[in-house]
Amino acid sequence: MLLLSLLVAFTLISPTPLVHSHYNWSPSSSSTFQSEWRPARATYYAAADPRDVVGGACGYGDLERNGYGKATAGLSTVLFDKGQICGACFEVRCVEDLRWCIPGTSIIVTATNFCAPNYGFDLDGGGHCNPPNAHFVLPIEAFEKIAIWKASNMPIQYRRIKCRKEGGVRFTIGGAGIFLSVLISNVAGSGDIVAAKVKGSRTGWLPMGRNWGQNWHINADLKNQPLSFEMTSGDGVTLTSYNVAPKNWNFGQTFQGKQFGS
Repeated sequence: MLLLSLLVAFTLISPTPLVHSHYNWSPSSSSTFQSEWRPARATYYAAADPRDVVGGACGYGDLERNGYGKATAGLSTVLFDKGQICGACFEVRCVEDLRWCIPGTSIIVTATNFCAPNYGFDLDGGGHCNPPNAHFVLPIEAFEKIAIWKASNMPIQYRRIKCRKEGGVRFTIGGAGIFLSVLISNVAGSGDIVAAKVKGSRTGWLPMGRNWGQNWHINADLKNQPLSFEMTSGDGVTLTSYNVAPKNWNFGQTFQGKQFGS
């Protein structure tokens, strides 16, 4: 299998333990979340694989240090949505194979990476992440919670649920000069961000563009100004955190703001 792994040169704060407990979906939730289970397949990658260290296509960097642990997934093209899905949470369970499935189990994973298509293989072979396949690539530690590892390419069911995180939304500031890049991570609720704005003490709200994954950017000189952030999640909720970064912030630092649902 081939995952698109991108190394992000950000300095991350100390890890926050990932919360593994389930979040109960209710019919009153946004249509972003699914009550029905949908079919897909899942494979895994080995524990020695370095992709957990370098992070992936969502830009979260070292997944262990950034608090995501092994409860992560790389998604195929039809699920990844060009990076929009980054940060979303899914419940996954093994189905249809009594020999390999661990009955009555499910796992909660966060979308952190992209499983790139391989058009040199057919859909049932090495091209398991080719469109229109819905496919999850899991760390073997996560895979073995729902199925025996010998199962390899397994039929599963998945549904999108709300994310639960400890602490506030994290903002890791990168860039140089007038180029400001902000990695938004540890997002509860829908988990994904569809719009972001930044505000200095001498500016109004400035819309940021999605660079890739959950990295957002703007060309503006905001040095020596405290920074505030406004985000809109995939289910339409807007959250504003004022003066998240102090006046003397520097590139490479991570700051914590408010949290969705708090």
